[in-house]
Amino acid sequence: MLIVGLTGNIAAGKSSVARLFADWGAVVTDADQIVHDLQRPDTPVFEALVARFGDAIVSGDGTLDREALRDIALHDADALHDLNRLIHPAVAARREVLEAAARLDGAKVIVHDIPLLFEATDPSTFDLIVLVDAPPRVRRARLERDRNISGEEADGLLAWQQPSDVKREASDIIIENDGDHATLERRAREAWNQILEAAAAA
Repeated sequence: MLIVGLTGNIAAGKSSVARLFADWGAVVTDADQIVHDLQRPDTPVFEALVARFGDAIVSGDGTLDREALRDIALHDADALHDLNRLIHPAVAARREVLEAAARLDGAKVIVHDIPLLFEATDPSTFDLIVLVDAPPRVRRARLERDRNISGEEADGLLAWQQPSDVKREASDIIIENDGDHATLERRAREAWNQILEAAAAA
């Protein structure tokens, strides 16, 4: 089974590519969804987050206030470090379980959709790394348009991850997403064909 790491900085279009890969036959795990599951009330991760950050990150209905937590982490480097320390090991453990299940099911390709692949995981654990990228100005415009946030907040989110240039050098396949969806789909299909060739040769 070929193990693929799919990543891309915020608003690059990684999630769109993940959906295409799933449509074309990949088993896809979603790190963001795993995080949401781990952060549900009464889970060990939820309790650890509340112990570290306090009731300010708990909504009125008892669930995690992700926006409040994100705001804290964006403005406090120590808080961001602690947030990563509490979440990423649990996410990695869950990903290993899903990977083992896919292997038992006979999957040929598993794609781990991980926004912070380079920041929070060991890139050497993947057979291939696929990066979805777009120029910073394009990603900033998408954030302001699609998430209805200010330019200042968009800049903060863009600064949260490593620069794309660093990631491009360490990636095996790069999908440029600086055009329309049809162009992205064509480029993603080309990348998928490369993945299938690698899986056949593995």
